[in-house]
Amino acid sequence: MAAHTSTGPGAVRVAPGSIEINADRAPHERLSLVVLNTGDRPVQIGSHLHLPDANSALEFDRKAAHGFRLDVASGTSQRFEPGASRRVDAVTIRGARRVPGIQRGKSDDGALGPVAAPAPVEPSDAGGPVGEEQPAGPTEPPPADAPAPDDGQEDR
Repeated sequence: MAAHTSTGPGAVRVAPGSIEINADRAPHERLSLVVLNTGDRPVQIGSHLHLPDANSALEFDRKAAHGFRLDVASGTSQRFEPGASRRVDAVTIRGARRVPGIQRGKSDDGALGPVAAPAPVEPSDAGGPVGEEQPAGPTEPPPADAPAPDDGQEDR
């Protein structure tokens, strides 16, 4: 077997250091959500698939995921075994923001529209924000066996 070198045909020359993918994404261009495979077969989501178009056996907040794709390296995917769930990170789809998709009957021809930045929060007279801050992404309910939150009051 021949030794591997960094010269010659087919050589791979890698610069020192590491690269953070999608490092230029603003907080409103990021999303974290839990995906559950409710089907009886493994399902994979590729790096550039528009998340709401993913296999219908995958359960997650498709409305929140509109315009997003997985935050993984190009050409890779995430695999979900039957019954398994996992928290995944997603980023907005950039470019022309048009995803005709793999499902038939889209009335919008795949147009995603612009990425909406969150509205600025203005301070009130009391020094706090006006209205409520918007969460970074959907939240999941606590597990059924989780203890109740402490409200600071002793049991009576």
